[in-house]
Amino acid sequence: MSQIFDALQRSEAERAGSPLETPLEPNDMLRRAERQIASKWESQSVLGGSESVAVEEMSSDRPQPIFDSLASGSSAAGVANSSKHDDRLRILGQFQTLQLSLSPESRLVALTEQDSPAAEAFRLLGVRLRDLSRTRPLKRVLITSTIPQEGKTTVAANLAFTLARSTQQKILLLEGDVRRPALSQMFGLQGNPGICEWLRGDHKLTACVYYLEGPGIWIMPAGSSPQNPLEVLQSVKLNALMAQLADWFDCIVIDSPPVLPLADTSVWMRLADGIILVARQGTTEKKQLQRGLEAIEPQKLVGALLNCSTNKANSHYYY
Repeated sequence: MSQIFDALQRSEAERAGSPLETPLEPNDMLRRAERQIASKWESQSVLGGSESVAVEEMSSDRPQPIFDSLASGSSAAGVANSSKHDDRLRILGQFQTLQLSLSPESRLVALTEQDSPAAEAFRLLGVRLRDLSRTRPLKRVLITSTIPQEGKTTVAANLAFTLARSTQQKILLLEGDVRRPALSQMFGLQGNPGICEWLRGDHKLTACVYYLEGPGIWIMPAGSSPQNPLEVLQSVKLNALMAQLADWFDCIVIDSPPVLPLADTSVWMRLADGIILVARQGTTEKKQLQRGLEAIEPQKLVGALLNCSTNKANSHYYY
């Protein structure tokens, strides 16, 4: 709260000058800033069809410059926050609810082995991400690896479950690997429309995002794999989609393709706030890891995660 009051004081002192730049925190100031970015893309309907009404209704809550909004008084801020919260709940309530269906080979320790060292490692990762988010925006977290079969999909799913359970936030797990949709296979969502169908205009957004009852997260699968995956992902509609999703959800965990074999990951890296690189002990070679690190923008690299570590007994994931 002290930072808000400091911002108010600086706003009053410099109202006639240029806006001040302040560090983003994981609170209302971050959400206002995200909405300001999203407003650039809201000129085109994100939902499409009859759902565009929802976007128009939400646009009435589009913020003014940050400090002017804060200076309008705590009463007005409370009403605006309450209205935004109600709008968001109404939108999220439109998505279809599914019972979680796990494949036998899934390693979702955050759900099935919550007292294990592996689950504890994911809780530690969640804590470290929250600490980092105090000094930089980390609303869209990209999970990638250098090559296939390093466990990035399992890491992304476990991290999303851990964040939802430990923070009580609205978490979206987004399947960015449209060529090899491992998340869809993990949750039994093969054949369900997802991001590809929305980008092609085949389905509305409410038919492409699902709420998983039990773990309490939302998921947007890849959908049917297109013949031209990179062309589909390079659609300008993807920017608008990510801006709108960032306004509705507290955090988006993106499961992307590996860095080295494909160009698809560069699209997701551009849209991400932070990137976690997954390496697998016994699989990732030193040269491959070095090339993967060189392909990632240093400012966005949050850190690396060692998968299947044998440093400690009876564990599979360590950060």
